[in-house]
Amino acid sequence: MLSQKQTFTSEFDKLSNSKPLSPKSNILSLSPFFDHQANLIRVGGRLSSSEYKFEKKHPILLNSTHHVTKLLFEREHVRSLHAGPQLLLSIIRESVWPVNGRKLARRVVKNCVTCTRLRGQTYNPKMADLPANRVNVDFPFRSVGVDYAGPFFILNRKGRGARVVKCYLCLFVCLRFKCIHLEVVSDLTKDAYIMTLRRFVARRGKPTEIFSDNGKNFVAAAKELNSILKANQEPLSEFAAQEGIKFSFIPAYAPHFGGIWEAGVKSAKYHIKRVMGNTHLTFEELSTLFAQVEAILNSRPLCPMSSSPNDFLSLSPGHFLIGRPLNALPAPSLDDAKESSLDRYGRLEQIRQHFWKRWQKEYISEMQLRTKWKVDKSKINIGDLVLLQEDNSPPLCWRMGRIVRLFHGTDGVCRVADVETTRGCVRRPLVRLCPLPTSEDLQA
Repeated sequence: MLSQKQTFTSEFDKLSNSKPLSPKSNILSLSPFFDHQANLIRVGGRLSSSEYKFEKKHPILLNSTHHVTKLLFEREHVRSLHAGPQLLLSIIRESVWPVNGRKLARRVVKNCVTCTRLRGQTYNPKMADLPANRVNVDFPFRSVGVDYAGPFFILNRKGRGARVVKCYLCLFVCLRFKCIHLEVVSDLTKDAYIMTLRRFVARRGKPTEIFSDNGKNFVAAAKELNSILKANQEPLSEFAAQEGIKFSFIPAYAPHFGGIWEAGVKSAKYHIKRVMGNTHLTFEELSTLFAQVEAILNSRPLCPMSSSPNDFLSLSPGHFLIGRPLNALPAPSLDDAKESSLDRYGRLEQIRQHFWKRWQKEYISEMQLRTKWKVDKSKINIGDLVLLQEDNSPPLCWRMGRIVRLFHGTDGVCRVADVETTRGCVRRPLVRLCPLPTSEDLQA
């Protein structure tokens, strides 16, 4: 009765005195009447001729904005074993008719801590802008991403008595032009990775920065190479000292931070699996296969073909891998030069500049769209309680932690956070964090 007096003040006074309701009343469609025996407003409705009990035909009228109604929903939600919004509302309507009850039922289910933990819904921050090493013009393989794939099973030698051993694929991808470089690696050790990196540098030139995940072999190799560069910095010239390779690692459990090399691994494995099947190749045969797959991947088109009917050529990563030595210097612009006045080298340089110009005009414009995560819906603050999403355990077993630090991008959107847990502080991307209801959500 107190709840009805606070939320339906004018209706309670009129119905208790047997007066008609105002035509603008929001409960007029329910045909309410006053139960003088219980001093409550009940729903008249259209079920008076049914065989249901009196409480079902004429439930008590309550407003969903009142705290008593919210407590009733929360109690029934727990009693009905955490029922969903539709089932919860139907249970409540057995004896009570809440005005705007569907909205309250959804809010109660959403703010239930147990249901939130079982849903395991993580943050989805807005997709970030492309960094400078993806859109600024430079030579191929100046900024590269590295990833491993496998294992692949090969024969240690030909003939009888051959044993099957493991080997792995090491993929280098150019962040600007998506050029691919494939190497066969015998194991996942630090030394094997360093030798693979030396082979890559000898063939493609030394990159200025290398991006990868937090694999132990990547981190150990980065530490060793950086220590070598620091130890030999004094004997080297000033120019060579500035050519040190910068290693960058994406956050743990964040493969979408390295989507460009994950896509390269997917494309490479697509061709390798179809060619190899279940056969066991030798090391030389697998190296030859990787080189052929590399050529195929570097011939794929980067953007749709030109709309010109006279242009039958599509822009591919292979166009940026030819026409210059490893230490070539930038050449003067030859866009306006006549073909007849150029020698053979000048003509090749003009063709190469034409490809770069198409890359700037056609391919870069294709990268404007955000395919997903178009709006930033992640509202996260320092001190929020979150769950750490883990792949091999159910949501109720996920670790709980509290946000202690946020990392914002150049656009001001937070995508990585430090979380303090019982096992220490860990760094995770927001797509691996599941928010729990805050005190403001529970009071809403």
